[in-house]
Amino acid sequence: MNETGTNVAAERFGRGRTASPDGDALRTADTTITYREMHETALRWAAALPQGRPGAPAVVGVLAGKTAPAYLGLLAALYSGATVVPLNPDFPVARLRRMLTLAGVSALVVDDIGRERLPGIFDGGEPLPVLDPARPPAGPGLGAPRPVCPADAAYILFTSGSTGNPKGVPISHASIGHYFGLLDQRYDFTPADVFSQTFDLNFDCAMFDLFCAWGAGATVQTIPPHEYRDLPRFLTDKRVTVWFSTPSAIALVRRLGGLGPGSMPGLRWSFFAGEALNCHDAEDWLAAAEKSTVENLYGPTELTVTITGYRWTPSTPEIAVNGLVPIGAMHPGHDHLLLGDGDVPDDVEGELCITGPQLTTGYLDPADDRGRFLDRDGARWYRTGDRVRLLPGGVLTYLGRLDNQVQVQGWRVELAEVDHALRSGTGVQDAVTVAVPVDGSTELVSFYTGEPVAASELARRLRDFLPHGMIPKAFVNVSEFPLNANRKVDRRALADIAARR
Repeated sequence: MNETGTNVAAERFGRGRTASPDGDALRTADTTITYREMHETALRWAAALPQGRPGAPAVVGVLAGKTAPAYLGLLAALYSGATVVPLNPDFPVARLRRMLTLAGVSALVVDDIGRERLPGIFDGGEPLPVLDPARPPAGPGLGAPRPVCPADAAYILFTSGSTGNPKGVPISHASIGHYFGLLDQRYDFTPADVFSQTFDLNFDCAMFDLFCAWGAGATVQTIPPHEYRDLPRFLTDKRVTVWFSTPSAIALVRRLGGLGPGSMPGLRWSFFAGEALNCHDAEDWLAAAEKSTVENLYGPTELTVTITGYRWTPSTPEIAVNGLVPIGAMHPGHDHLLLGDGDVPDDVEGELCITGPQLTTGYLDPADDRGRFLDRDGARWYRTGDRVRLLPGGVLTYLGRLDNQVQVQGWRVELAEVDHALRSGTGVQDAVTVAVPVDGSTELVSFYTGEPVAASELARRLRDFLPHGMIPKAFVNVSEFPLNANRKVDRRALADIAARR
């Protein structure tokens, strides 16, 4: 068994509590919680959660939106030494049930919305123990966060799977320890900073916000969706200094008139990840946040939030490929490999494969590992499925996906999963889904053969299987799919048709 080590998440919150004991750790739409209050509540809740042991942690799900119970529950689960599984209560019941089973969740923390989903999730089966903040535990709290093993999973996140089932990705305490240690060296966050929280907790980028902020004694500020209507005012009122979102947020803020020159003077750092960042968007954002440093971050969930970073400057367009900001150089301690046709190594361009301490050990279901991991040169590599080019100075730039996986507002979507869900419905014989760029973001359009079905009906069916972000924006009934010279479905032709529509 591995020796016990630092509970990285708890240690980072402890650093913030030392730096700013009565400062705000979290601000949501209706709640403000100090470091002292959050620590005491997390210890009390942690004592009421299942107790595993180092090397065999319990698994606790947090079924909640971006509410105070969600963040308290996440911290409490980590304090207890458990592996935490953030669960979006807006997901279909069948998907949530699958995640609970696959992760081996033994208890849940819920907010009001999560509580409402419980009857459907359990559906007459044996319910799990539930910690409900409406009826908080009354017993004494832990004296201190419990120890963990470095190899223990700190959290499990789920990504889209081509078989119709989500894939669980465990990330260890050792991996997040390495990751946040590098970020501490790279950035100058202080207790005076206020971090935006645009991501749902089931997105790994949310971990960047939380543990960068909490490691510095800074504040995490959630961003209610309606505040995008006048984002500059909101950021000024809440004194936000660190912004992090998907690049598609830039187009949204632009459409709503929020990217005027100097409109966001309080930002010191601006981070973007989850989609390709184009130079035009980066330039417009920097004009609005002229005192901000803009960075394009890249990293699959399997590699602990982000694995590269590139700092945008006015000279960046000179080295940009296809107008996209480079993704940057690999984090220290990691190595990359580019595979060309036939998996032959290429020094300049190919599929990006990565190895190093931020790499997950594999998916919860070992069957999902097939085709995603590579054992080579005495190391285990993750095949990202992304085609990149190596630029001078060790900088990587993103060229596109090799397979049918795309990013939709930061959500990784296997197009095959959407096709699978569509084909399961009455009247649909076959389906092919394509991604189309629209106003700086990505939208899905599904083509299908079989009987014509109303778009509203198809969307309604898919909501039983897929999260909202994976529902196509349009459905097109065709008699047959166009084929390319290899007699395969011509996805490019379908994408062109979708774009013209």
